[in-house]
Amino acid sequence: MTGADAIIKCLEAEGVTTVFGYPGVAIAPFYNSILDSVISTVLVRTEQNAAHAASGVSRITGRPGVCAVTSGPGATNVITGIATAFADSIPLICITGQVNSELLGSDVFQEADITGAVESFVKYSYLVKDAAEIPRIFKEAFYIANSGRKGPVLVDVPIDIQNASVTKFKYPEEVSLRTYKPTVKGHAVQIKKVIGELKKAKRPLICAGGGVLLSEAEGELRAFAARHRIPVVSTMMGIGVMPTDHPLYFRMVGNNGKAYANRAISESDLLIMVGARVADRAVNQPDLITKDKVLVHMDVDPAEIGKNAGPTIPLVGDAKHIFGDLEKEMENQFSKEDFICGSEEWLETLNTYRRELKRRRSPNPAYVDPAEFIERLTDRMEEDSVYVADVGQNQIWSCGYAKVKERGKFLTTGGMGTMGYSIPAAMGAKIAAPGRQVVAVCGDGSFQMSMMELATMRQHDIPVKLVVLKNNYLGMVRQYQHFTYKDNYSVVDLSGSPDLEKLASAYDLPFLRLENMDRCDEVLDTFLKEDASVLLECLIDPMDLV
Repeated sequence: MTGADAIIKCLEAEGVTTVFGYPGVAIAPFYNSILDSVISTVLVRTEQNAAHAASGVSRITGRPGVCAVTSGPGATNVITGIATAFADSIPLICITGQVNSELLGSDVFQEADITGAVESFVKYSYLVKDAAEIPRIFKEAFYIANSGRKGPVLVDVPIDIQNASVTKFKYPEEVSLRTYKPTVKGHAVQIKKVIGELKKAKRPLICAGGGVLLSEAEGELRAFAARHRIPVVSTMMGIGVMPTDHPLYFRMVGNNGKAYANRAISESDLLIMVGARVADRAVNQPDLITKDKVLVHMDVDPAEIGKNAGPTIPLVGDAKHIFGDLEKEMENQFSKEDFICGSEEWLETLNTYRRELKRRRSPNPAYVDPAEFIERLTDRMEEDSVYVADVGQNQIWSCGYAKVKERGKFLTTGGMGTMGYSIPAAMGAKIAAPGRQVVAVCGDGSFQMSMMELATMRQHDIPVKLVVLKNNYLGMVRQYQHFTYKDNYSVVDLSGSPDLEKLASAYDLPFLRLENMDRCDEVLDTFLKEDASVLLECLIDPMDLV
């Protein structure tokens, strides 16, 4: 067995079914060995998208997605995808080929210090120096990536290590790392403090972040909120923790969130932040979540607690475990009369805000209204469908108007805000869940950052539905320049963009165009009718604002 064979055995032991990547000489032994495996390979058209596609797999399955690229430019190209996963706490295993061990540091052809380059964007990285260590390294890598605060792990493997002989292969059954012991269960004393505050609270509120989804605690959070009548808001990465039409859900907070959701945070007397960073997009003034209220901050990463706002009660642990422990303790402490925490008066106040503070749009009837279009699209999507939003105005419209159903998923990138994310992430999601409807929504700017993956979809028969909201601008930047520089636009005009109908034809992709809302329902029915890929272009008013 070679080192490359051993890597494949490790991936098989971890249940990996697909590897996304782009080969080169330094990773060729790995791709030669994978031919003898049941693991399928997907050739992306640029390495960054290998990481995005692996992210899509991870976010559907709850297990680390895997990508493998060559050394030098292959490795440096994948960094943006790694950084995107790191910012969103998505578990990935990124395998990079490397030049011969004895040539490291010699500046030879396609050598790059990739472990050094990604230091800021990975949970951990390995440079493999002995092929016999491959089983241990990969067992640790998968464990580190998918435990505690999840994230990407990089394994850099020189070509001579891939070709070296491994005389004895034994994949470890367990991992024990002396310096890495993530806390999962919440501290019992802190849990009792939270319950004490719940007993006193008149206006409790849960703010759920992406950590709830990563810990697969949606069911626990929904049951907890419903049982105790506690309203819920979410960050961008937390969209999907509650069905959009749930009466206790008051949508997304933050600069681009709903006014009534932000009002709920401001007026709550007990705010429970769960699996959410107190970062600028969700909370641009941290004082607002500490002034005149009790702040409980639950997170599996102790470094996040108190980083931007000092909580009254810090609670380190995994959301799934903590909600279970909270429920047990509340059954012990609460009388049946006190089991309801949120008052009907508080809920009615929030519902009044929802009605009164709902934004009234005045769309241009000559174009597609993106807000109404997204509402109608997601109304028609299947119960367990996956909606993947890109970055830009399309993302904000998606966050504000997409309806996530009981078993649906909403994927986007919030931490890094990487344009071009949606198409490769949707490909990964579709491969992970071939029976689910997957729709990627992007702008014409973000579409052109990953439109080369139409070839990947075609080659590997990955039926993803694609929506391009076309306004011929980098819309989010144009909007910023509209307000900040009084319409003095600079480098945001997308003139020269391809004819999408001809582009779709070049990839044998069915094409639809929607110019205004007159035929919206008819076009959407055609778009969603079959599982096959379709490219739908929607013409948006270039001056529309989120």
